[in-house]
Amino acid sequence: MSSTNGIEELLSDGIKATPPSFVRSILKAASDPNITSFAGGLPNPISFPQQKLVESMERVVAERGAEAFQYSVTAGIPELRQWIAERYNSRFGTDYAEDDVLVTTGSQQALDLLGKVLLNEGDGVIVEKPTYLAAIQAFAMQQPVFREVELTEDGLDIVELNAALDAGAKMIYLIPNFQNPTGLTYTEEGRRQVREALAGRNIVVVEDDPYGELRFEGSSLPYIGGAAHPHGVVMGSFSKTVTPGMRVGFLLTKDHDLLRSLSVAKEASDLHTNVFSQYVIVDYLRHNDLDEHLVKIRDLYHAQAQAMTDAMEEFFPEGVSFTKPQGGMFLWVTLPEGVSTMELFPKVLQRGVAFVPGDPFYAEPGARNTLRLNFTNADADTIRDGIRRLGEVLAEEL
Repeated sequence: MSSTNGIEELLSDGIKATPPSFVRSILKAASDPNITSFAGGLPNPISFPQQKLVESMERVVAERGAEAFQYSVTAGIPELRQWIAERYNSRFGTDYAEDDVLVTTGSQQALDLLGKVLLNEGDGVIVEKPTYLAAIQAFAMQQPVFREVELTEDGLDIVELNAALDAGAKMIYLIPNFQNPTGLTYTEEGRRQVREALAGRNIVVVEDDPYGELRFEGSSLPYIGGAAHPHGVVMGSFSKTVTPGMRVGFLLTKDHDLLRSLSVAKEASDLHTNVFSQYVIVDYLRHNDLDEHLVKIRDLYHAQAQAMTDAMEEFFPEGVSFTKPQGGMFLWVTLPEGVSTMELFPKVLQRGVAFVPGDPFYAEPGARNTLRLNFTNADADTIRDGIRRLGEVLAEEL
């Protein structure tokens, strides 16, 4: 008879190395309707085009019939891939084609696939410091060596970037527009410097851009790698522009050798992204003006971001600084040195407010004096009241 032991000894090294999502646990804690939550990265539900999506669903069922409910190709339905390529070509003057696009089950799957395809245990992956916590989570499954590069108001610290490149890395993961978690956007000069540092390097340049269409100040800037770098990858999503629940994301790359490998990994993972959702999304895009819809979202988020920064200027004590994003969904708060926002979190939660401490946004562990706030999922009055209460705790603790 075999001995019965715990599951721990049967688990893979990869899953043991992967941290659980701190945001998920926070969202559970913040689910109390009496809690004002600035923790989740949730689009505002009033921005969802629900009636238009219902109309698209009815059209898809009527016009596509069984095709909308059948298995499909791994890369994604051709109509949606063509729309995505044309959208990027019109925005950035690129020459993407349908065959350069892979539809994924949300951006998170794209991260997972990139990690699986590119990283072995001990391989280097360059990330911003701080960076998107779910990217850390996805890449950690492969047990790479994270090489953090400080993110400044202009972009990456170039001295640190060159050192990280010289140390060796297969992939660099960047969020150039309204970065999650900081809300920062690389400047034109910052992009140029990173582009020059990467020129001639045999490295996959991944630019995650789920928020690029949500710019409410300034002008759009070209990608750092994009279609110009031989191994450039751009990630996008319909989660922030149409609806997150359908889980339709995508990536574009001119590197078809890489794209084939990603397609194989996707086929092994889920065969293909939800077909009905893809047909509904492309029908919505064909029958509605996305740019008109985006104007409404941008105006809404601009007002909410302004409400938050105005309240922070009024209620936050001396010694606290914060970013002022030009778009996206987040801003970043820095407290005086030595203050742990992880220790601060339960005290703020007792006052009925939730945020995300900075710790999980860093690849290397350590107590941090930073925190992320989301401004898109609360109205102006709720934002002002929540920031007031957060400011009261900060004034008491600092």
